[in-house]
Amino acid sequence: MAMIKSACRSIQTMSKRPFIVGGLLILSCFASNASAASDASSTDPYEHFNRKMFTFNDHLDSYVAEPISDAYRWLAPQFVQVRVFNFYNNLKNINVFINDVLQAKFRQSSEDASRFVVNSTLGLLGLFDVAKDVGLEQNDEDFEQTLAVWGVPKGPYLVLPVLGPLTVRGIPGAVFDTAANPSSYVGAPVQLLSLLNTRANAEGSLKFIDEAALDPYVFTRESFLQWRASLASDGKSQESTDFDTELNLEEGSTPLQHSSMPSNQFTQASISFSNTTKSFNEAADSFQLASKKIDLYKK
Repeated sequence: MAMIKSACRSIQTMSKRPFIVGGLLILSCFASNASAASDASSTDPYEHFNRKMFTFNDHLDSYVAEPISDAYRWLAPQFVQVRVFNFYNNLKNINVFINDVLQAKFRQSSEDASRFVVNSTLGLLGLFDVAKDVGLEQNDEDFEQTLAVWGVPKGPYLVLPVLGPLTVRGIPGAVFDTAANPSSYVGAPVQLLSLLNTRANAEGSLKFIDEAALDPYVFTRESFLQWRASLASDGKSQESTDFDTELNLEEGSTPLQHSSMPSNQFTQASISFSNTTKSFNEAADSFQLASKKIDLYKK
């Protein structure tokens, strides 16, 4: 479990992919390509349409985004790529602060505001992440998470042209976050640089999906949905829930007697744990298949 926690913490440093959105960058942590949940049909009622859009986006990425991104990686040294990432990540803190307030996370909002001020001044407009060195870690909040906190259901899973995977709840979330981010108003060249940089940083994760996933579409869908669920719950794992349930049962109590959590959440925790176990088992099978492919290519 310690390994899983460490992997999940690394998710917070990743940005959204320009043509197939953010969830692709955290896939190896959360899910596998073959672990379709029992309620997949209700979550993904438009799978036929979504698969076509997934294929379209994948071709668009392969023939347009990837070649341009490769040229950018060749031209821009790693130092420049890090500075570009830091600059746009600092602007993102404005969105984070706004959503902190909307979610009534006032203590976190003060920390995120301080992070933005420190990096914008001492960090030379965010080119250097000085705030991290003084203990102000990067948080990840967006308007879709705010809607989740307000009780808005996520709705069906969708894959849209260019935008990639999202849920119905994510559509107004994306509109709000785009409007709140200053980089949306500075012109196409600056926005293009941001897209190129995030695509370049995603290269390793995307190749992993292509090689390891038996069904990249399912792999992406399950991973994206679990990633968004993790963000909406502030990354709270099911480990403590399962432990508390076991402890209560050992003491002769029932889940209904647990003072801090309803019984239905214990059931959800159990299901989630089982699905996670299946996910890692299927991920292992995917790695084996990828290894066999590599061996065949060598021959």
